[in-house]
Amino acid sequence: MTKKERVLAVLNGQKPDEIPSGFWLHFPEGFENGEPAVSMHLKFFEESRTSICKIMNENTIPKNPLINTAADWSDIKPIPKDDPIIVNQIALVKEICGKMKGEAVMVATIHGIVASTFHCLCGVNHYNEKRMMLPEMLRENPEGLKKAFGVVADYLSYLAAECVKAGCDGIYYAALGGEKFMFTDEEYEEFVKPFDLQVLNAVKDAPCNILHMCKDGLNLNRYAGYPAAVYNWGIYSDNPSLVEGRKLFGEDKVYLGGLDDRSGVLVDGSDEDIIKAVHSVMDEFGTDRFILGADCTLPTDVELHRVHVAIDAANSYLK
Repeated sequence: MTKKERVLAVLNGQKPDEIPSGFWLHFPEGFENGEPAVSMHLKFFEESRTSICKIMNENTIPKNPLINTAADWSDIKPIPKDDPIIVNQIALVKEICGKMKGEAVMVATIHGIVASTFHCLCGVNHYNEKRMMLPEMLRENPEGLKKAFGVVADYLSYLAAECVKAGCDGIYYAALGGEKFMFTDEEYEEFVKPFDLQVLNAVKDAPCNILHMCKDGLNLNRYAGYPAAVYNWGIYSDNPSLVEGRKLFGEDKVYLGGLDDRSGVLVDGSDEDIIKAVHSVMDEFGTDRFILGADCTLPTDVELHRVHVAIDAANSYLK
C-alpha cells in the first residue's frame, strides 16, 4: 500500500498493511509563500515519512487596526474573495497538491472561527494570555461578535471549499474556544458552534476532514456531532484520553494522536522511550481506526529521527 492508500483504508474502516501517521510542524520564517513554501512541504513530507501532507497555513487574517473595543466589531467588513489573503493561499495549496502528484492525503490548514477572529483582534501570537478578550467583548457586544464570527465564517467557508477544489482531500480545522474557562456552554452553543459547522459543512463531502480541538481544559462534549472524519486533540493538556474521546465521538470516527507534541518522549526521550510510549498507546487504544500522531504541531527543530522511531514502533506493533 502507498501512504495515501493506508490513510484511505483507515477512513473506510479497513485494515492497512501499516499504521498511517500524521505529524507536522511550523516551518522556519521565510517559508510561508511561493516556491520556498512548496519546496519545504515536499521536503518535510519525504524526510519525515508521515502519511498525511498538512499544508501549513501561515497566512492568517492580519490584525485589524480598526478593532480595539467591543463596539468596533459592529463595523467589521466582509473579506472580498479576490483579496490577496485568499488568492495567495489557494495558489499555494494548488501548487503543493500538484507537485505531490497523489502521493499523500492532502489537508489544508484552516484556522477556525475563534482562532481567526482572535488573529483579527490581536495577531497570531499571545492567544493563551489574551484569549479571554473575546468572551469579554462578546458579553459587552453580543450582536457585534456574532456579526464578526459570521464574516469570518463566510471567509473560511469559501477558503476551505476552494482548497478542496485545488486538490486537497479535506481540511485540518483548528477549532479553538472549547476551553471550559473561556466561553460558557450556552455562549459556545449560540455564538461559536453554528459558525464552526458552517465551515465544516462547506467541505462535508471531502473524504479526510480532520477536526483538531486545540488547547487545554476542553469540554469535548461541545464538539460531539461535528461533521469530520478524523478527531484529534491534546490528550496531554488536561483533556480526556483517546479512549475516553472515542466513547464520546463514536466508534465510526478515526482518531489521530497518542503522543505529546512539545514535551515528552518525542522531544527529549530515548529511542527506547519512544517505542515504549507508542506501544503503550496502542495497547490502550488498539489499532483500528487509528492514525499515529501528536497532540498538535511538533517543535520546528525536532529531530526527524524521533518521528521515524515512532512510525517504526507503530508498525513493529503489528508484527
